[in-house]
Amino acid sequence: MSTSEPPLPEAPGFTHLFVETPGLRSHVATAGDGEPVVLLHGFPQHWWQWHAIAPVLAGRGYRVLCPDLRGAGWTTADDPRIERETRLTDLLGVLDALEVGRAHFVAHDMGAITAVQLAYGHPERVRTLVQLSVPPVFMSFSPKLMSGMRHMPGLIWHRPGRSLAGLFSAGYVARPMPAETLATHLAPLARPEIDGAVRRLYRGMVLPVSTQFARGVFSKQRLRPPTLAVFGRKDHPYDEGLVRRLCGDSAKYAERFELAFIDDAAHFITDDAPDAVAELALDWFDRAESAR
Repeated sequence: MSTSEPPLPEAPGFTHLFVETPGLRSHVATAGDGEPVVLLHGFPQHWWQWHAIAPVLAGRGYRVLCPDLRGAGWTTADDPRIERETRLTDLLGVLDALEVGRAHFVAHDMGAITAVQLAYGHPERVRTLVQLSVPPVFMSFSPKLMSGMRHMPGLIWHRPGRSLAGLFSAGYVARPMPAETLATHLAPLARPEIDGAVRRLYRGMVLPVSTQFARGVFSKQRLRPPTLAVFGRKDHPYDEGLVRRLCGDSAKYAERFELAFIDDAAHFITDDAPDAVAELALDWFDRAESAR
């Protein structure tokens, strides 16, 4: 891995692969052996987001795969364009290359967009889904959710070289993030390809999917894989009462769906409460599988 720039951060127990698919060289960090679990990072993070969670899952007998999605981490693309389902197409290619037909998925923030697209479009590939810090896409829209989008204008109009450290400020984390951790999350943005992808991700993927959500597109479809949506109790505006009210009777939209809330955690829930996230995911895998 000495050829990687910037250098890959250290994380015990991981093996690093580079998977070649048409037009894309995807970095994938792996840990453990067994039934596959795919962890999809959020923004502006990458595979290292899971450094405290993947080893727990691997220790319970799972093969954990942490890909850097297009526009993040150490993945490189021939074509800089990113459209609504570009990352979904990329992910399917990586799964096929690694001979992963079906897996459990845990996804945070922007990674949950890709996971949800997979769950709706290719439910046969998804054993279970745990989505973190994002509303279920069948949920009714409310103006009370608008404050959860307060970060978007600055990212839609992101200026190259502008620091994204503010995304980890109070309001997004339950406690201040150590400077070393913050630097590790943001290190790949030193690559022009990754910094330049910020606008493309928000304009090409996040805005179109957010529009689908606001228009109720997903409420007209059926979510078939067992899905758990998890929020931190300090992640506003996603307060438990509001989320439960807007979800309504989830049986109308999903085969099996539950909500969970973690104390002392905000939007960056995998940093605030990695142990709680890991245990909720493992419990969901077990309960969903035993109910089949």
